[in-house]
Amino acid sequence: MLLHLDIDDEEIENFHKKIACNIKRIRKEKNISQTELALRIGHKSVSMLGKIEAGLENKHYNIEQLYKISKALDVDIKEFF
Repeated sequence: MLLHLDIDDEEIENFHKKIACNIKRIRKEKNISQTELALRIGHKSVSMLGKIEAGLENKHYNIEQLYKISKALDVDIKEFF
């Protein structure tokens, strides 16, 4: 029997915001700019990171980006959650 999860869009949005805020906090604690982090994870532009941190355009990190960011910031990925 399959159960339907009762998760609304707001809950998912808050989940993404929590991850973005935690990454931003850790990045700042390590004195790493958005540009430097973007370059470390293979992006040529900082715009994606900036949009995610600012909560713009419904942008959020995918699992590959989270993995790369965890390596770039030298933290366990679970720290983002």
